[in-house]
Amino acid sequence: LGAPLRDAESIELRLAAVDELVDGPGLRDRLQAVLKPIGDLERLVARAAQGHASARELVVLRRSLDAIPALQDTLAACAALVTRELAADITAAPELASRLTAALVEDPPATTREGGAIRHGYDVDLDSISEGSRTAREWIARLEAAERKRTGIRSLKIGFNKVFGYYIEVSHANRVALPDDYLRKQTLTGGERYITPELKEKEGVVLSAQERIAARELEILQDLAGAVADAAPTLRKSAQAVGMLDALASLAAAAAEQAWRRPEVNAGLRLSIQGGRHPLVERGLPAGVFVANDLELDPDGAQIVILTGPNMAGKSTYLRQAAMIVLLAQCGSFVPADRAVIGLADRVFTRVGAHDDISAGMSTFMVEMTETAYILNHATRSSLVIFDEVGRGTSTYDGVSIAQAVVEHLHDSPRLGSRTLFATHYHELTALAERLPRVSNQRVEVLEEGETVRFLHRVVPGGADRSYGIHVAALAGLPGGVIARARDVLADLERQRPLEPPEVQLGLPIEAGPDPLRQELEEIDPASLSPLEALQKLYQLRARLAP
Repeated sequence: LGAPLRDAESIELRLAAVDELVDGPGLRDRLQAVLKPIGDLERLVARAAQGHASARELVVLRRSLDAIPALQDTLAACAALVTRELAADITAAPELASRLTAALVEDPPATTREGGAIRHGYDVDLDSISEGSRTAREWIARLEAAERKRTGIRSLKIGFNKVFGYYIEVSHANRVALPDDYLRKQTLTGGERYITPELKEKEGVVLSAQERIAARELEILQDLAGAVADAAPTLRKSAQAVGMLDALASLAAAAAEQAWRRPEVNAGLRLSIQGGRHPLVERGLPAGVFVANDLELDPDGAQIVILTGPNMAGKSTYLRQAAMIVLLAQCGSFVPADRAVIGLADRVFTRVGAHDDISAGMSTFMVEMTETAYILNHATRSSLVIFDEVGRGTSTYDGVSIAQAVVEHLHDSPRLGSRTLFATHYHELTALAERLPRVSNQRVEVLEEGETVRFLHRVVPGGADRSYGIHVAALAGLPGGVIARARDVLADLERQRPLEPPEVQLGLPIEAGPDPLRQELEEIDPASLSPLEALQKLYQLRARLAP
């Protein structure tokens, strides 16, 4: 998903590999089963090569290498060219796997400080140190019984903690009967802790052995990591192939489970989607509830679709699903649609959502304009452009003006001609379809039943003439008094103001003499201005008009 393809032939080869796994559920299930024990090989190899791999990570690497032969056997049944090429890149590294198996216990500790990560019999020096430590521990274990017998104190016990080491603990009532070689080490509320010269000696043996064991195991782990580093080039190649196979199997599983279809991908610019669905929104709804929609975009036909309709009707979902379908198709995936013809996009540009950038001192509107400027300056005829509510962060007249100018620029600029979805709540923009031949209107259908509004989520031809904002506010739970007052205010505003913004007359009577403002307007070259510069110039001229 982070690196979609732009070559139709490469996409078709990948689609063929996914198609083979979709049509063969048994093969797909076997492939996913043999992939499951394989960890993140690329990360494991990288950590080992840097000398940072823990014993547990090396065990995961060993288990992954052990699973490679079964993966190779499964891939032998695949016919798709991409799958066969990936299979050729996978190497089992049996010698490395055998060495890791011989060296490491099945469930090593989290750290090397405690020891116990290396199998007995793998290293003679480590075994010798461990044997000395084991002998000392056994002596200490026998000492408890011997001291109970020598002192006659049945509650006497020998313990250990990391602060004081080994100790003999007796209650306060029994401390008067202790031998002379008992040296007080710690006083507790319920008793006393002591040490004897013999116990101190054996403690030194044990603690010294632990340090030596940890040091030797660390050396062995570093040697093993070095062996992994030596095989790193081969292992990295295998890791990349395994990762791609895992992705292909996952795409096939998603296609089979969600009834996705194989798209038709070509080098043209037509985007045709029938029964398109949003893959994430659909997953969150009961089966069959999501309303599928069609889309047609073509730089030589319906280049720009202006989408209107109320909030919550599904405009943003429709925009996002179009972008996702194109992205999935160019990754080599099946898509959530009944049928899709994807003319390849060089890039997908989106201007959606509303947020500010406090750290950069940018308001929500400034962020919106900066993103819009980037799109207009970088999009091409092959791009897919998604605009959601451009201009909503400022006043109505400014917003309409900017939104209209953006649509006109996308339509008229010889450099652009990008396939564009333009969602807006400015119904005035629907009039553009009457004079711009490659602009068409679509709306999200709404069913009015008395005072009730039902969102049908169907995208149909034509423009919307109402926003239904008060209905949405009621659905959100605003108090009834607020809703009633909003209806009254809306009625007053509609009576007092024309629906269309008044046209500003910039010209003056001829007899008034030369007009500096008109002269300045005539000297402006709109094609040489960026959207942001045009906006700034608009504000300057507007300030000049103020009384």
